[in-house]
Amino acid sequence: MKLATFRRGGVHPADKKELSKEKKLERLPLPQELIVSMSQHLGAPAQLVKKKGDEVRKGEVIGTAAGYISADVHSPVDGVITEIRKVRVQSGAVADAAVIKCSSGQSDPWSEKHEWKNLSSDELLSLIKSMGIVGMGGATFPTSVKLTVPMGKEVDALVINGVECEPYLTSDYRLMIERPDEVLEGVMIAAAVLKPKRIIIGIEANKPDAVELLSAKAAEKGYPIEVMTLKMKYPQGDEKQLLKAAIGREIPSGKLPLDVGAVVCNIGTCHAIFEAAVYHKPLVERVITVSGESIAEPKNLIAPIGTKFSDLIAYCGGEKDDVSSLVAGGPMMGFAVYDEDTPMVKGSGGLLALPPMIDDFTAPCVLCGKCVQHCPMGLMPNRMFRNIKYGNYQAAMDLGLMDCKECGCCAYTCPSHLPLVQGFKLGKKLGRKKK
Repeated sequence: MKLATFRRGGVHPADKKELSKEKKLERLPLPQELIVSMSQHLGAPAQLVKKKGDEVRKGEVIGTAAGYISADVHSPVDGVITEIRKVRVQSGAVADAAVIKCSSGQSDPWSEKHEWKNLSSDELLSLIKSMGIVGMGGATFPTSVKLTVPMGKEVDALVINGVECEPYLTSDYRLMIERPDEVLEGVMIAAAVLKPKRIIIGIEANKPDAVELLSAKAAEKGYPIEVMTLKMKYPQGDEKQLLKAAIGREIPSGKLPLDVGAVVCNIGTCHAIFEAAVYHKPLVERVITVSGESIAEPKNLIAPIGTKFSDLIAYCGGEKDDVSSLVAGGPMMGFAVYDEDTPMVKGSGGLLALPPMIDDFTAPCVLCGKCVQHCPMGLMPNRMFRNIKYGNYQAAMDLGLMDCKECGCCAYTCPSHLPLVQGFKLGKKLGRKKK
């Protein structure tokens, strides 16, 4: 059977999911302290509203949204704020953070279930906003903003991203396998806000058990949800490629899914929406895959936001002697981190300990054109990189630099191992400053 996918570009890296795919969700034992950054989301960091010495309760707001594109931050635990300091999170952003010493006895404020079906779209949106829900596929865009449909627009399709195409990562897969009812109810809550004509869950073909399970559960509950099997191809989890694969629509340059009548939500986000609506539980914990060839015991962990990477690694048996790099996220779009005390944020879907690369070298561009051939956005990475290298940032912008998704397909296929993605990140930053 021919499976749907996007046509232009893309790559097929080894998925490496066998390291953690069969590892059931485990709850990380509560660490002694958490470092909760105010930079948990795309947009303005939250405004810290607590001070050193304050006692905090689990679920209490400790940071308030500092703008429209921002989100509240809640305490994941009962405890005491022992320090306020600047911290650098996995993306490189620096912001205020509350260091919380966790209390030995923890309350359970989210045991009571609430009925959401009688709530209006505005009431559901307000609830999602107050719970600090953001996109959990990595982009961390505030979910209440994403689900707000501007006047004059309507949503024809709600597409749920169950692709998880980054190698190693299996956190969304485990949610689909172990919490299918909760995930599907979260999808229906998002649908109740948007009122789309069509609801699709896109899952790649390397997860046939997830496709079968969600299809059966949706049919059993009478949900109007179509579970679509997609061809394995990276970066199909990007919303532009996912919409092209699932509903055949292409988002024009500079536009959003809403401009083609669609909204894309991640599986983890749908689960967080479920917990927000049913238990009034803020986004204070998430599933994170700790994996890589240099991790002793790869696992899928439920861990509180603010957990230090060192605590995650220790619970997974520590690192092997051959560890070369620590990557937050996936190997294609993740961030190399140098400090194991870097804290988890809402967008932390993976932590990888990787061995040394076999071909660790760079060489001049050989004009092979592979980066152009595999770019899913139809750009010319070789020319953009050359212009950035020589400081011609506007020329790179004119070639479509701002359309680059930083997916890493170009760098993955480059025989010269050029730091293309790093170059494009720099070019965007300096190109904006020149304007």
